[in-house]
Amino acid sequence: MRVIAGNFKGRKLNSLSGDNTRPTSDKIKGSIFNMIGPYFDDEVVLDLYSGSGNLAIEAISRGSRKAYCFDHHFKAISVIKENIALTKEEKAFVVKKMDADKAILWLKDNQVTLDLVFLDPPYAKQRIVEQLEEMLECQLINPFARVVCETDKQVDLPESIGELELVKTQVYGTTKVTIYKRVMEE
Repeated sequence: MRVIAGNFKGRKLNSLSGDNTRPTSDKIKGSIFNMIGPYFDDEVVLDLYSGSGNLAIEAISRGSRKAYCFDHHFKAISVIKENIALTKEEKAFVVKKMDADKAILWLKDNQVTLDLVFLDPPYAKQRIVEQLEEMLECQLINPFARVVCETDKQVDLPESIGELELVKTQVYGTTKVTIYKRVMEE
């Protein structure tokens, strides 16, 4: 696993050993960033099921300003911090050990608003629709923000979730990537 583009291009990232996580492959990550980027200008990013921090680090490498990384596994938090240290840009990241539901409340309490959201939950435990509805209700997702969801290819997410409209779906092997954009009514 490597950083594909931007300031940290080519840096090798660590991943968790074992079956607890499923890091986004470089191929899928490259495709995601080609669909939503490929470069950014000062965005605030959420990587809700961060695992190794791979997606958040790629976003910062490509020009995002701040990334919030959450995971509830102690080993994942350790790997995320190791990977962030490789960037030498630790101030661009906030890393917290907590589950996704608590993370949403933490973001609300800290008045964080987001331009780019990555949701790659464990396939068996995914609650993407409910969590996005809660983020919208808490006013965490900025107008015109993008949301990237990774699921098993069998999972069909809805065409819209609140003000989020589906803009693209792509299948890569056993993984499906679904991208939403927040559309504001005029």
